[in-house]
Amino acid sequence: MLTPLASLRTGVELRLTAESRAWLHRALAEAADTKTGAGTTASATTASATGPGTAGNAAGPRGLPAWELHFVTAGRNCRPAERHAQAGHDVVDAARVLLLHAAAPGTDTVVRLYERGSADERRAVLLALPHLDPPPGTPRALALVEDALRTNDTRLVAAALGPYAATHLDAHQWRQGVLKCLFTGVPVDAVAGLEHRAAGDGELARMLTDYARERSAAGRTVPEDLHRVLRLARFEDT
Repeated sequence: MLTPLASLRTGVELRLTAESRAWLHRALAEAADTKTGAGTTASATTASATGPGTAGNAAGPRGLPAWELHFVTAGRNCRPAERHAQAGHDVVDAARVLLLHAAAPGTDTVVRLYERGSADERRAVLLALPHLDPPPGTPRALALVEDALRTNDTRLVAAALGPYAATHLDAHQWRQGVLKCLFTGVPVDAVAGLEHRAAGDGELARMLTDYARERSAAGRTVPEDLHRVLRLARFEDT
């Protein structure tokens, strides 16, 4: 299920320190200015991008839109409050998704941020895909999803199989994504639209049955998630 952006923003703001919340407000405002043509470059907004107390300590890449620098530096500027210390990755992911939505980048920029980004930045791009308006070109956005599914990074695989994949991946690629979850230990709860897309899928049932036989023959445990998806594919009660 796609989390509404308003709920996403409220949730992340409640978990941030006051300092980080103020940074996020500035970053989102600058990203929105970019969309309306009033944005500045990173070199003009270094203090905002690098966080409170760092004005003048570093120069941003010349010509880079300020919101992109914010996107890159979110990992060090979005700090959860002490009582939410375990939410570190989640708040950074959410902040980056909000920045991407506010800036409304074109397809070329979305692809560049993914291809040149760290694993965390790539994950944020994948999570943001269903929120972007205008949406990125479908073939190129799907290429990012497919690239993530070829990795063994479980957090990338999980992000790749979110709502965007549920809507846009073809049947073959989606089935391969489900199997990738089983191969890598990603819980199938991460697969958006699982119950809808798996229901009555005879080919998926065949693939899962073959995989279960292979594991059993090798003396390996068949994961419970496989049985769960198989029941869906066979229209059995769950």
